[in-house]
Amino acid sequence: MAPETHDAPTAEQLQDLLLDSPGFTEFLLGLTTISASRLGGRDPMLCAITVERNGSPATVASSDDEALRMDEKQYDYDDGPCLTALRQQHTVLVPDLLNDSRWEHYAEAVSGEGIRSVLAVPIRTDQGAAAALNCYARSTDAFDAATIASVEEHTDSISRILRLALRVHPAEIYPEHLRSALKSRAVIDAAVSLVMLQNRCSRDQAMDLLHLAARANDSKLHAIAADILSGAELPGTELPGTELPGTELPGTGGRSH
Repeated sequence: MAPETHDAPTAEQLQDLLLDSPGFTEFLLGLTTISASRLGGRDPMLCAITVERNGSPATVASSDDEALRMDEKQYDYDDGPCLTALRQQHTVLVPDLLNDSRWEHYAEAVSGEGIRSVLAVPIRTDQGAAAALNCYARSTDAFDAATIASVEEHTDSISRILRLALRVHPAEIYPEHLRSALKSRAVIDAAVSLVMLQNRCSRDQAMDLLHLAARANDSKLHAIAADILSGAELPGTELPGTELPGTELPGTGGRSH
């Protein structure tokens, strides 16, 4: 994929973007849109920018809904190409996502999206923050040496304005109990996605299955979800009108609640 790069945004254009953005999220969305447009050919590249700051949940901005779903899945599992690039600060190339052993669960989770190649490049930031530009393609081996060099050059060109934006828009500090609640929600969402894949069921059905398992085992929903993500099988459940794998939990009678 040799990108037909447009002219790089000028420093003045990037400054205008920052000045015109009411908040950090809006700025990041504009920066992502610029990146996708510049790096794409006739059609914009699927891009997302992820920023992590100490004491605050990650901010993710995507050029379209498809790129957003790809990034959200990585946070469901707290692992993936873009998080590796961001946290380890090196470029990550995945020529064929479905045949890469590093992120098997993530690959399974996004298998229905049609994405086959991923390129994630860190963006230099000040201490206390980390960022990465994530690019997705629907074909294997989509990112050749020229494309990788172009994306890395682009991340260098937007590093300065991103660092300035991080200073202009301080992180929202979340209380400890709220951070814990957000983390718990992410674990449950990830388990729901895994149950959906394993049982070929809807999100509502997967959530019902988790609730049934939690009730039958007198466990909290978060605990059941964590066990599933650790490799444990979902205790046998069956919803009315379905024939999902597994046996019915004792005492449930196959009832949904």
